Amino acid sequence: MQCFHGGAKFALCLLLALTLGACSTRLDRDGRSTSTVDGKYLLKTEIDRIADTNRAEVVDGLLRIADKLYRRNPREWKQAGLASREAAVERLRQRLRNDWPELLGQRERLAAALAFNENYAGDRVAALMFGLLTMVDAAFEHKDDFYLLDSLNEIKLYNAARNMEIAIWKLGHDRRAGGEAFLLSNELDPANRNLSFEREFGRIIGLLDFMAHVVADRNGRTLSRVTQSVATAIFLPVGF
Repeated sequence: MQCFHGGAKFALCLLLALTLGACSTRLDRDGRSTSTVDGKYLLKTEIDRIADTNRAEVVDGLLRIADKLYRRNPREWKQAGLASREAAVERLRQRLRNDWPELLGQRERLAAALAFNENYAGDRVAALMFGLLTMVDAAFEHKDDFYLLDSLNEIKLYNAARNMEIAIWKLGHDRRAGGEAFLLSNELDPANRNLSFEREFGRIIGLLDFMAHVVADRNGRTLSRVTQSVATAIFLPVGF
C-alpha cells in the first residue's frame, strides 16, 4: 500500500507503521537478530498508537499553518511585541505554558472568532491558531499520550474537523468593513497561485475525520455527517 501525507488515506498507514515501530531488532553476540518490544506499548492498543500519532500530526500541521500565516502577515507577530516569526510559532507550541492576556481568557472557538472581529486589536494569527489548537487539545481530552483505558469522544473530533473547514472559509471570505481580508492566506492570482493553506487544512480535516470514525466504531456508534453551510456557520463547541 502506498502511503502519503494526504488526509484519511495517510492515516490508514499509521497502524502498520506504529505496530512496526513498537518493535526493535538487535543483534546478539553471535550476530543473530532478536526482537524486543518497548514496555509502554504493552499498555497501548493499536487505536491508542493511532491516536498518539494522529494528534501529533494534526498539531504539527496547525503549527505549519501558523508559520505560513505569519509569513504572509508579519505585522501580526510584530504588533504582539515578539522578536521573530519563529518566536510567535514557538509561543503557540508552548501555548499551555504561556499567558495570553490579549485573548481575555478566551479559548477554542471564542478565541478563534476574535481573529475575524473588526474590533480586535491583538495578533489575529495567534487568536485563530490558539483557538484551533486548543480545540484539538479538547478533542483529544488534553492528552498527547494514550493508553488502554483512555477514551475519546467522536463528536468532539468531528466538530474539530468542521471547525477547520470553517476556518479556511473565513480566511478566504471574511473581510473588514473596507473590504480588506483580516488575514492573507491562499494566493488566488492565476499568475502566482498558492493553495498551500487549503491543502494543509484538508490534510488536517482528513486526519480528524478518520480519527472520529475510528473512535465511533470503537464506541459502537455511527457517525453521520450533518450538512451545513460554512458561509453561515459559526465555530462549533468542542470542549463540552
